[in-house]
Amino acid sequence: MLDFSQFSGLVLFMFIFTAGFWLLIFLLTFVVPYWIGGTIWEKLKLKKEGKEAAGK
Repeated sequence: MLDFSQFSGLVLFMFIFTAGFWLLIFLLTFVVPYWIGGTIWEKLKLKKEGKEAAGK
């Protein structure tokens, strides 16, 4: 049986572990694709502006 200090340590460990797990899932599913998509979008926009500037 766990006494209070062991139980509180286990609860704290599980909280930190699960918070890290969900943060990792959030980063991989939302932040990284947004970052990559924004980078591609900006490069395409710069290419388009470069073509327009060269054409004028």
